[in-house]
Amino acid sequence: MRSVLVFVLFAAILCWLMFAPVYKHVFIVRQAVLQQEVDYLLEVGANGTHGYVDAAMIAASRNRLAAYGLDPAKLIYEVASTSGEDATNPQAPVRRGTGIVLTIRYPYERLFEIDRLVGISPPDEQALISATGMKMSEYVP
Repeated sequence: MRSVLVFVLFAAILCWLMFAPVYKHVFIVRQAVLQQEVDYLLEVGANGTHGYVDAAMIAASRNRLAAYGLDPAKLIYEVASTSGEDATNPQAPVRRGTGIVLTIRYPYERLFEIDRLVGISPPDEQALISATGMKMSEYVP
């Protein structure tokens, strides 16, 4: 009986040691992809010809992130400006000197479930990975 218990505990720890680096790399890559997308959208949205991040840009972003394996329906985009005006309206772009703040959130999707093998409780289902950035608008009418 003791040898069975030792085998089960050893197998659980061995599985965790083998797979822990893999899912942690998946988490790191997801975080990096989200931050890269935030930086790209802000670079395009805050340039001298735009001054906004509209729904078409967000739809294109969802498609790009879907190519990395993320579920587009689960992505949450939040666009704001530092002055409080709407930063998603192409008819009224944010003027130069006002910051555009963009946040993209995505759920963990049971990524840390294997941690239960060693007694670590994973984040709850509502926990989200997020990437945030701010860039000053360069739009001049």
